[in-house]
Amino acid sequence: MQAADSLTHATVGRVKVVAREKDLALGIRLAESVDRPFAWPGLGRRAPPPFTLILASDSATMSRIASGRAPGWGAGITLPSVRTIVLRSDLGGLDQTLRHEVAHLALHDAVPGRVPLWFDEGYASLASGEFERLITLQLNLSVVGGRLPSLRELDGDLRGSARTADAAYGLAASAVAEIPRHPAPGGLERLFSRMAAGDDFEQSLIAATGLPSDRFEKSWQAGVRRRYGFIAWLLAGGIWAVVAAVLGVLVWLRRRSDRPRRLALDQGWEIAPPDPPAPPVDPVDSTQ
Repeated sequence: MQAADSLTHATVGRVKVVAREKDLALGIRLAESVDRPFAWPGLGRRAPPPFTLILASDSATMSRIASGRAPGWGAGITLPSVRTIVLRSDLGGLDQTLRHEVAHLALHDAVPGRVPLWFDEGYASLASGEFERLITLQLNLSVVGGRLPSLRELDGDLRGSARTADAAYGLAASAVAEIPRHPAPGGLERLFSRMAAGDDFEQSLIAATGLPSDRFEKSWQAGVRRRYGFIAWLLAGGIWAVVAAVLGVLVWLRRRSDRPRRLALDQGWEIAPPDPPAPPVDPVDSTQ
């Protein structure tokens, strides 16, 4: 942002809002919506740490504030080291975007050490209620097309184009949701407690799932295919194949059931020859 933008600020509870004058009311409303405790998966109910919320006027301004770390298609970015969230005020859906970014802050405030990008973004998507990404067409097409990335490849997709990122966020959320499905006790709670005790992410993942990252990856991929493969096939056009097959069977059954009746109706029927054409009529002489 430049000085000509007439920047101003306000404080709402634990949130400092920085915005242009015309966006300040929007920033205050957004801050009020998140200045309260939330129930975070694996972390329990807690309020986000104090942070600064900056409303940027456009993509270029957000990228400048974030020192080029924000993708051009992004609606927001979190800078955990300085407890700052930057949102684009020129986009819609800011309440959902802010909840996603606050989930990043809650995670980094509660858990020391580094987590993989897929876990960071997957957790924020899951914790902010964006799990519906799992049934988006892009995710399902990637599954039905046979392209299911590794967790390492998922990190790259999350920072790729807008087209690949939407599916990647859904897949990352599904990977985080996979952790509590394993029989090892604790799930996300166990993973976070181990990290708080000083273990790195790999050690904590083993404690939470009983699997090292390479085996967890295979388990996650198998689970995605099992849970979403049929939905993917339907959304990719398979539903029309089902409809066509059902209609074909119904037509065949109808013809089969009608065949005896048609044969019975044909018995004893004789088709009479057509009547011969009438002789031509001589014109009437009407001369007097």
